[in-house]
Amino acid sequence: MIRIALTGGIASGKSAVAALFEAHGVPVIDSDVIARDVVAPGSPALEAIRRRFGDVVLQSDGSLDRRALREQVFADPTARRDLETITHPAIRERMQAWSQTAPGPYQIHMIPLLVESGGRRDFDRVLVVDCPEALQIQRVMQRDGVDASSAQKVLAAQASRAERLAIADDVIVNDGDRSKLSGDVDALHERYLKLSVYATKAARSE
Repeated sequence: MIRIALTGGIASGKSAVAALFEAHGVPVIDSDVIARDVVAPGSPALEAIRRRFGDVVLQSDGSLDRRALREQVFADPTARRDLETITHPAIRERMQAWSQTAPGPYQIHMIPLLVESGGRRDFDRVLVVDCPEALQIQRVMQRDGVDASSAQKVLAAQASRAERLAIADDVIVNDGDRSKLSGDVDALHERYLKLSVYATKAARSE
């Protein structure tokens, strides 16, 4: 089965693109959804996070206080690496298990931090959802109710636009034209179906 990694910067429109693929019946495996699952109350990952970052990152009901954790790791590369060491193995294991049971000729794996995690090698193709940084900043400001400076800091904490485009096999530019976005996904869907057929034939001939 062909596995496509879907990535992009914050507010680039990854979720919108994923939804359009889902409308074609394509399974979408979302690392953000899995990331929330692996730190559920009582999970080994949440306990490891508590030991590393303290009770301050827990809410009164024992669940993870994401904002408090984000404040600790946002500007501290060492803390961020520690968090990734705790969560990434569990996320990869859960994604792999989900991938093995998902139907369809190909799969979309939505991984916002693909560049940062070095996960390119695990996929057959990488699809980057791209848009101008000025548009990202505008969207973050509108979505999160923050000023331009705060939005810029969020972008600066991620891989650069150039770094994402450097690993891309396919690129969708999401500049706000919904009909164009839908058409781009339709075209890629047809391409991925053909690639899946080719891969299946190649596997059978071996």
